[in-house]
Amino acid sequence: MRVVNKPNEFQLLCDQAGLTLEQAAALLQVSERTTYRYASGASRPNGLALSVLRSAANGASKETTRRAFRFIDLFAGIGGLRLGFERIGGHCVFTSEWDEHARKTYALNFRDNHPLGGDIREFSSAPDKIPEFDILLAGFPCQPFSIAGVSKKNALGKPHGFLCDTQGTLFFDAAQIIAHHRPAAFVLENVKNLESHDKGRTFATIMNVLKNELGYSRVQARVISSEPWVPQKRERVFIVGFRDDTEFDLDKIELPSKSSGPKLGSILQPHDEVDPKYTLTPRLWQYLQDYRAKHEAKGNGFGYSLFGPDDVTRTLSARYYKDGSEVLVDQPGKRPRRLTPLECARLMGFDRDDRRWRIEVSDTQAYRQFGNAVVVPVVEFIAEAMEPHLRQALDADTPIRTPGDIPLISPPPRQRMVANG
Repeated sequence: MRVVNKPNEFQLLCDQAGLTLEQAAALLQVSERTTYRYASGASRPNGLALSVLRSAANGASKETTRRAFRFIDLFAGIGGLRLGFERIGGHCVFTSEWDEHARKTYALNFRDNHPLGGDIREFSSAPDKIPEFDILLAGFPCQPFSIAGVSKKNALGKPHGFLCDTQGTLFFDAAQIIAHHRPAAFVLENVKNLESHDKGRTFATIMNVLKNELGYSRVQARVISSEPWVPQKRERVFIVGFRDDTEFDLDKIELPSKSSGPKLGSILQPHDEVDPKYTLTPRLWQYLQDYRAKHEAKGNGFGYSLFGPDDVTRTLSARYYKDGSEVLVDQPGKRPRRLTPLECARLMGFDRDDRRWRIEVSDTQAYRQFGNAVVVPVVEFIAEAMEPHLRQALDADTPIRTPGDIPLISPPPRQRMVANG
């Protein structure tokens, strides 16, 4: 029999009433810290508080009540996937991110009622540590897969399937958690090149695991560019799976027009607000020009890229802190400059009119974090498209199936890799 860490009565009543912990604090006239302690079980609310919440839950409209669902955020980075699913009413109950600098930014921008988990292996090897949830979100880094033919393994008397084919990869950890908890749906994100890695065999293995070995009835993948939402051409593959039959079709979702998307000028700070330190030094600018000229002479396309206010940029990468060469802002009459961290936050859709994003790490760490992040409006778009189908799946209240034929094992020791793909 599977044992899970279920939400306590306080959190359940908040969910049923459609209240965030901040809203519950205002209703009960207590501090937000107090409601976080109630939700985590660190302390227990008195009878009056529970009575008020029960009244709120009983009086909540059907639409408000059904907007509460629970999700977990794996390989969370700074929380881009989370923002998308909070927008449609989701409540994050578990987070795992191993990088200490990303964890700092995440904690600064999300006031959670749960501590942030670190290394995912601690939880994939003991998934009961993760609370019950409805949706799994994971922007897992792409690591090389060692894939051998099933027939060869059979001949050698070795096991095949995801316990073998994906062991030693970060996808393995997400698969273990899906296998144990059987969420109603999942959303995975990775670089576009995941589809073509190892001549397509890596991607084929991932899809086989999700569809056939984990038994998710509808698993779809689509590469989506961020151009309709932000002034950046950033293509990422999104894999969406539902445990049970659904009419959701990722390929048929109509995307906004790229031509109507915003331009770089919409996210740039005024010139007088940009610190001169972001302007390239004469030595670095000369180096980049010489490097580009050398490769152009050889017929290569390597080199810096310069953009003005009416342009759409290349993909922002985690290496941006090194020289900024992939996205340089043109300053007529002056040397070009890097984007500021705030501009990167805007370019990725984290900071905008309805949301301020706090950045209190070094520029180097900020560039790495945004270069490894997802574009938030893209995730919001996918979440909104999924929402009616997700609600239908949750309303059906299909019993969770425990896969008795898939044992849970601890992944082998391996070196942790940090990569933007």
